[in-house]
Amino acid sequence: MYKRSFVLFLSYFNRNRDYFECHEVLEEHWKEVAPGVRDHELVGFIQLATGMYHWRRGNYRGAQTILAKASRHLRLHPTSSYYTGIDMATLLAQLTHIEQQVQQQAPFKPFAISIVDAKLQAQVAAAPLPDLSEDFIRDKHKLRNRDDVILQRAERLAAKHPH
Repeated sequence: MYKRSFVLFLSYFNRNRDYFECHEVLEEHWKEVAPGVRDHELVGFIQLATGMYHWRRGNYRGAQTILAKASRHLRLHPTSSYYTGIDMATLLAQLTHIEQQVQQQAPFKPFAISIVDAKLQAQVAAAPLPDLSEDFIRDKHKLRNRDDVILQRAERLAAKHPH
């Protein structure tokens, strides 16, 4: 019933607060189901994770900008099937509060997305997560191995401009 990538997103978001990985798993799924559709409901969740990542790192301007976009995207699709099992009213209220906190440059304070479906709760709780330090999770974009990303970019560039 629930897409594995969305279950993983919720697991990373709620359990170990790995917002970078939230972005990665959901962006990959979004590109499969709605490539190029920038107002797709998954974009709002991706932006929420990105905003939380920026806030945690003290990038208030970046967090404020992306969280405002997340709020708009999540409100665009009130009947999305991706919202099944989630208390969206609570999530949107939390997001509004977080936007205010970021605007006031309050210290980072994580929150959990409220899951109201028992099956989804069980799947999120059972999803395997790596054991990573808080420092690694906070600075993941600087510490991760980017060889695969660099290789993919080079391959795309070569495909566009064959010799």
